[in-house]
Amino acid sequence: MDLDPESCYQAIVSRDHRFDGRFFTGIVTTGIYCRPICPVRPAKRENMRFYASAAGAQATGFRPCRRCHPEVSPGTPSWLGSSATVSRALRIIASDEDDRDVEDIARLVGVGSRQLRRLFDQHLGASPSAVARARRVDFARRLLDETNLRIVDVAFSAGFRSLRQFNHSMRSTFGLTPTELRRARDRRHPATGEKGVVLRLPYR
Repeated sequence: MDLDPESCYQAIVSRDHRFDGRFFTGIVTTGIYCRPICPVRPAKRENMRFYASAAGAQATGFRPCRRCHPEVSPGTPSWLGSSATVSRALRIIASDEDDRDVEDIARLVGVGSRQLRRLFDQHLGASPSAVARARRVDFARRLLDETNLRIVDVAFSAGFRSLRQFNHSMRSTFGLTPTELRRARDRRHPATGEKGVVLRLPYR
């Protein structure tokens, strides 16, 4: 996906909602990446890096912004990919409970693993492995925010193979441990004692 830096920058300055989910901005001075509609004051143009997907930003070491939550940006067109092969591979990754490796995914979509990596880099700016990691981390974050599952149950439900791997991935992505993320949720949404189901839906 070709990203014109000047067009991206103008979308950020104007906070144009039409670009929400179409690209993500990494800020080199803070190590954070954001959506174009982030309410925080825009950084200087020279400190911005642009990515076609949240996974691409995370793969280069940026952490999600805590104000605009880019990892859950709704309806992200770039995750669909303009390639049918990428779209099929993304569906496999999204529904994969066995944590398949790149070779298995490539075989299922009918291309070589090198070709699949090239297509992912072209359309998403991230490797299939990076996209799969981002998916697991995103799902785990939602389980921490939206359920009261034990930390170890969150880890294995999200597809991590060990608690250590889970803790490392969450800390490297969000700068906080799973326990700290759960405590932050409790501070934002303290329990009221009322029974029922609370749904928080992202929207464009």
